[in-house]
Amino acid sequence: MVQALVELDKNTNRVLNVVKAKYDLKDKAEAIQFVVSEFVEFENEPELRPEFIAKMALIKKQKAIEVDDFAKRYGVKL
Repeated sequence: MVQALVELDKNTNRVLNVVKAKYDLKDKAEAIQFVVSEFVEFENEPELRPEFIAKMALIKKQKAIEVDDFAKRYGVKL
């Protein structure tokens, strides 16, 4: 594990303390790891995930169904 000495402004320090308390973390290092992992999950949108791409490739290979009147075919009342 890498160790780093980090300077934080007051607001960042306050936010890390809130995260630490809310998620019952031991220290600010765990709070930083938590925040970074949440950011990575947030940024890794579904269209970029390999399993999503594989699923879309399978769907793309499926035969399409032509529908003239969607409401009539599926019993939708307009």
